[in-house]
Amino acid sequence: MTQPTIERIETRLVDLPTIRPHKLSVGTMHGQTLMLVTIYCSDGNVGTGEGTTIAGMAYGPESPESMKLAIDAYLGPAMIGKDASRVQALMVHLSKLVKVNHFAKSAVETALLDAHGRRLGVPVSELLGGRCRDRLPVAWTLASGSTEKDIAEAEKMLELRRHKTFKLKIGARDPRVDIGHVARIKKALGDRGAVRVDVNMAWSETQAAWAIPALADAGCELVEQPVNSAAALKRLMRRFPVALMADEVLQGPQSAFDIAKNEGADVFAIKIEQSGGLFAAQRVAAIADAAGIELYGGTMLEGAVGTIASAHLFASIPNLQWGTELFGPLLITEEILVKPLDYSDFELTVPDGPGLGIELDKDRIKRFTRDGSEKVTQ
Repeated sequence: MTQPTIERIETRLVDLPTIRPHKLSVGTMHGQTLMLVTIYCSDGNVGTGEGTTIAGMAYGPESPESMKLAIDAYLGPAMIGKDASRVQALMVHLSKLVKVNHFAKSAVETALLDAHGRRLGVPVSELLGGRCRDRLPVAWTLASGSTEKDIAEAEKMLELRRHKTFKLKIGARDPRVDIGHVARIKKALGDRGAVRVDVNMAWSETQAAWAIPALADAGCELVEQPVNSAAALKRLMRRFPVALMADEVLQGPQSAFDIAKNEGADVFAIKIEQSGGLFAAQRVAAIADAAGIELYGGTMLEGAVGTIASAHLFASIPNLQWGTELFGPLLITEEILVKPLDYSDFELTVPDGPGLGIELDKDRIKRFTRDGSEKVTQ
């Protein structure tokens, strides 16, 4: 039997508006850019992957533009003519040719898995071992920069039964101001909504040691990446009645092993892009689970493709104690799917169709594709 090969690869940058500015300690997002990669196979199957980041290069070393360049110049040409059905073998090959570039590799791997799932007639979750759940709880991030606006937004989400867990982006202001902000929101929500915070590495260890107890007193249940090093996070561990979560310091299985070995976090934020792809993120989750570290399904504020790729992985993880944060498509004003995702009763339904189980609206994608960004490799 002739194995399907990769015939051509397309990449493009898609610039989409968001419902409001999204303020983080590292910058403010006024829109979201998706780097979409589409892989065409000799048997007629087509797969799509996505690379996205938060607040441009202020967050990490890759951008949508750099992901596209890595695929156009290096990963793409190395894939042409290769067996499209042996996804893991191909990703091992690509990793020998291109170091790091986790986000670009994640996009390529997602596209390969989407095509292979369609080839076999099964969801991507089945390629990852099978799902443990069909729906995922989804937190919403409050990041308008205004306490009053954030409270109103949270109330709206509760009324719509879309979200009842809220993560607050803090760290750009004085810690005392941020703590007051968190306390007022938690007081307004009471027992109707859980509150967590993400500092995005903005605090020094001294600031964190002072601020975390105050956050706990305000009703915060989880603090994500308050400091910028794994060593400082470890020193903060077990000192406060609130869980500490590792995010930016998690850069794939090796970093996950090092943090777990040093008992450096209560919770891991699993992100497929930051890990280097779905299989790598699956290994990160296995390391955490074996070490007794709890899990949270994180996001890079991906659009529909990256979000659903993550959802397939998170659906296959047995222990997902802290739910997920897969709200990225809801932050974007434009619907890019033929059939919108099902967000209802505080959860996201994981599609059960072949591959990712979604269909892109090609006309809408074309409308928002950045001029001159479309590239074909064959």
